[in-house]
Amino acid sequence: MSFLSATLNRVKPSPTIAVTNKAQELKAAGHDIIGLGAGEPDFDTPQNIKDAAKAAIDAGRTKYTAVDGIAELKSAIVTKLKRDNDLDYSPAQVSVSGGGKQVLFNALLATLNEGDEVIIPAPYWVSYPDMVVLCGGTPVIAQASLQTGFKLTADQLEAAITPNTKWLIFNSPSNPTGAGYSWDELKELTDVLMRHPHVWVMTDDMYEHLAYGDFEFCTPAQVEPRLYDRTLTINGVSKAYAMTGWRIGYAAGPVELITAMRKVQSQSTSNPCSVSQWAAVEALNGPQDFLASNNDVFKRRRDLVVDMLNASEGIQCPTPDGAFYVYPSIAGLIGKTSAGGTVIKDDEAFATALLEETGVAVVFGAAFGLSPNFRVSYATSDDALKEACSRIQGFCSKLA
Repeated sequence: MSFLSATLNRVKPSPTIAVTNKAQELKAAGHDIIGLGAGEPDFDTPQNIKDAAKAAIDAGRTKYTAVDGIAELKSAIVTKLKRDNDLDYSPAQVSVSGGGKQVLFNALLATLNEGDEVIIPAPYWVSYPDMVVLCGGTPVIAQASLQTGFKLTADQLEAAITPNTKWLIFNSPSNPTGAGYSWDELKELTDVLMRHPHVWVMTDDMYEHLAYGDFEFCTPAQVEPRLYDRTLTINGVSKAYAMTGWRIGYAAGPVELITAMRKVQSQSTSNPCSVSQWAAVEALNGPQDFLASNNDVFKRRRDLVVDMLNASEGIQCPTPDGAFYVYPSIAGLIGKTSAGGTVIKDDEAFATALLEETGVAVVFGAAFGLSPNFRVSYATSDDALKEACSRIQGFCSKLA
């Protein structure tokens, strides 16, 4: 009889973290490794935000805080949601946690019962299905495709809904594809949800500010105000503000749900880091002009990677709307053999051979629920991206 929980046996470790760790181990062993696995901006946290954290430390703001966030941060979040998304919330409708992942987990743990289903469009962020399982629910994967721009259609959403559906988890721009839903595309989905009042919406807006070209971000409760009372709008400071390690995520939604999430957090981690909270206040209230200049850099990198990958034999790489990922297809490479003798039977074999033979670390598509693809994070330097893509081109050209 195993000492470990049966639930844990149904959960996989995060593949993105595994790839990053493997790349770091190889680099530490002296190998020439370029890691394109981590979803983390290479920019430093803006100086005004770091200064706010230092000031908080100097002022002695290092004690316990309210379980789900200081009043000043909740106020900043309320202001941000009105300013950027035209959504009206009160501080009582806001919860702050140790990163967006904890917000999602708190909400699922607070609401899921055995038999409850959660619709997750694929490709999906690797943690969504496993968090649903850990919280006692059943993931229902709604498969998008390259042909639909990796976006869920209204018909697919309709087909996935059952009497047991409790949540739809929605992420735009997407990790891993960078696909973003336009207002009209999102309205088609919210029209379906309006026909099913028992389905709630958990919207992961973490990449909101990372939008390029003509794409304009929008969020479900903004597109369909009648969904307001059954939407949990989730965001954070990790990606746009280059604050991944500060671990601050937040959500706004109905008071009953926020109260339940606070209850979960009170018996797990208690408050998020006090210093990080004060830094997040400055992030949301302070100057926002650097977002546009950072996006210019990301867009340049996106275009570089898309162009070079599409020049690789057997790879098809669509141009994403946002985030800092591309999700190329390797359908044209399946069945071939690498110079090192590995048969590319699937995207995991491709990623493994690529790492072992060229030193480029990517995440295989099966981890995100759609194959045969792989994910590249272009949140690293132009030089590293050029070299990595050149190695990928060379690897593909030698496949037999």
